[in-house]
Amino acid sequence: MSASDEGNAAAAGYTPHPYVGGRTAALRALAAWRMRWPGAPRVIVVTGNPGSGRSRLVTGFLMMCDRRYRKRLPLGGMDPATVPPDLPPPAAPNPSGRTADQLLWLIADHFGLSADRGAEIFPELAAREEPVTVVVPDVDRAGPVRAADEPARLVRDVLKPLAATETVQLLADVPRELAAELAGALPTGQAQIIDLDAPEWADPQGLVLHAETALAPEAGAPELPFTTDPAVRRELAEALARRADGNRLTLQLAVQSLLLQPEGFDPADASLLPGSVGEALDLHARRLGADPQTLRLLLAPLAFAEGDGLPVQLWGPLTQAVAGRDMSQDLTDGLLLLTAPFVQSFIQPVEQAGDADEGAASGAEAGAPVGRTLMRLQHPGLAEEIRSGLPDVRDAQTKIAMALLEAVPQQDWSRADPYIRDHLAAHTLDAGLLPQLLTDPGLFAHADPVVMRAAIEAVPLDQLGAPARTYLRTAPLLTRSQVPVGMRAAFLETAFVEDGLAPYAEALHTLSFALPWRTLWSVPLTGVRAVTTGSLPQEGGDGTAPDADGTGAGADREGPAPASGTAAPRPVAAFAVPEGTPGSRTVPGTDGGISGGGGTALLVHDLLRPGYVDADPAHMRLPSEEAKASAAFRFSQGADSLRVWTRTGQEVVAALLSDSPLTGADLSPDGVLVVATARGVTARQILAPAPPLTPTVPAQRTGAADSDTSGGLGGAPS
Repeated sequence: MSASDEGNAAAAGYTPHPYVGGRTAALRALAAWRMRWPGAPRVIVVTGNPGSGRSRLVTGFLMMCDRRYRKRLPLGGMDPATVPPDLPPPAAPNPSGRTADQLLWLIADHFGLSADRGAEIFPELAAREEPVTVVVPDVDRAGPVRAADEPARLVRDVLKPLAATETVQLLADVPRELAAELAGALPTGQAQIIDLDAPEWADPQGLVLHAETALAPEAGAPELPFTTDPAVRRELAEALARRADGNRLTLQLAVQSLLLQPEGFDPADASLLPGSVGEALDLHARRLGADPQTLRLLLAPLAFAEGDGLPVQLWGPLTQAVAGRDMSQDLTDGLLLLTAPFVQSFIQPVEQAGDADEGAASGAEAGAPVGRTLMRLQHPGLAEEIRSGLPDVRDAQTKIAMALLEAVPQQDWSRADPYIRDHLAAHTLDAGLLPQLLTDPGLFAHADPVVMRAAIEAVPLDQLGAPARTYLRTAPLLTRSQVPVGMRAAFLETAFVEDGLAPYAEALHTLSFALPWRTLWSVPLTGVRAVTTGSLPQEGGDGTAPDADGTGAGADREGPAPASGTAAPRPVAAFAVPEGTPGSRTVPGTDGGISGGGGTALLVHDLLRPGYVDADPAHMRLPSEEAKASAAFRFSQGADSLRVWTRTGQEVVAALLSDSPLTGADLSPDGVLVVATARGVTARQILAPAPPLTPTVPAQRTGAADSDTSGGLGGAPS
């Protein structure tokens, strides 16, 4: 197969693919791959320069693999060798904006795999009797943070293991610098690289057809001398294709430029036809009497934009920041005709712009359209060209980051534009300033955890401060649970206490969050298998007062209120720990004990503040039945989740999700929740009832029955 196949297909009278408009040789190779033709490779890697059309090729091929689209395509008139068989559509996970891990789990979900960890997915695919087909387009658009280089991680952690799995038939569209790495890892004959810029895969006739179609009035072009006359239109299309040298983006930008502003364009003047993306920018500016550098400065903020695009209200301020001078007149004069061929705008629904409970600056008022306008460049290759033309990319990103920070009203993240909250970390990462930003607990809570996590993970660990390391430890829980901002703040508040960063936890209580709890203390303690709450009498001040009969009260006894004139009992929690744990004491087993008669080791800790209590746990009293009945809350516990409910209603006032299994939990009558995990024990004071906040708990994590307070260290509900 070679470029000559394009001419042969045209000579045979075949109808070109209406979306691809050519690429016969490449489509034949993909069709042979899809039908597993003898000699066809198991893995195909499509690559090329930015703007070469590889995304369009893969999209057009997927149309023919989808029965819904096949009905709309003229398959009967197309070259039969380019049409794949009518099979169930392949898995085609979209990596745009996603991390490598997210894409891997999309694949696992598509095939209904039972894996609990990412490393188990590839062996499970390898064990399947029937081969599976996976198509991964647009690898260059992977990742929520551009500077984090997620495409390379996706190739290394997902595509290479997929390609090495014999039961997987893989087609991937990857940047040129990663193509050889992916294909080179396989034995000879198993992989093929289709480089759309190489002569054997070139498509000069398809490029001419693309230009000729775009110039036709039937396609929406204005009626001009070079669009209405078929001969002139054909001649111009051929000239544009020759100058573009196979690059579809260059040709597309040239056509859009001359159609939007035809004045000053002479189709016979070859000097007005661009040979690259950069020339398309410069020629358009000069034809409109503008400085090409002004056009590039106007587009620079969009070239650095993250996510779906830049809010239109931020475009002007960021342009001024990058330019370092007053650009107001240039913005007034140039935002329409000068930038139009290179920019897309669309309305982003409010529900996609950030957390609904934020009241963020969306610009929407009563009766206004539901959504906000985002701006972005036509193609990533255009953004790459603009960035490469700046004298100092890091300086430009620094100016953008500072301007975004200044746009936060009174540094209140709840009032910041969602774009600033979610993507400031990405801009500061590219500027080399991210570690300095990672000290604000309010930003940690408000920012999209997927984006924030990806940005922080791109920084070497030794450059991160303690708050950033706490966030990084907590990030998997935040991304897994998908909870709203209030619960993100609650999870982070506990994490800061666990890591000894109490001022950061306290700072979250001073912000606008209605936190469901206040974390009182946390101890890093492994091996805890049960917890309970109770109290110690304080007669004598040492917490070791005997009962009236001279014997200890026992950890499962419900004691009476202290006698008049004695100190109030001291609230405490007891942990069941392995014998020999420093500071623990062994309590002999009883009929209702937990140790089978052999006793158990207990540690006693103050319930309301940090610090162990040096007291005999045998003197600990459990809450009375009357105290339990009058308690404001009850709780239900699952394997790694716990919910606190109002006792008289069905309202959830706190929802806890742990990154490790729960090994014990108890809720004191006055609302102190003590929870043990493999990491340690943490106490939280449940605050006034808040609106229901229920995180998404994965289906494989099933919960246990509802509990009130525990029935002692045995863990059985009372």
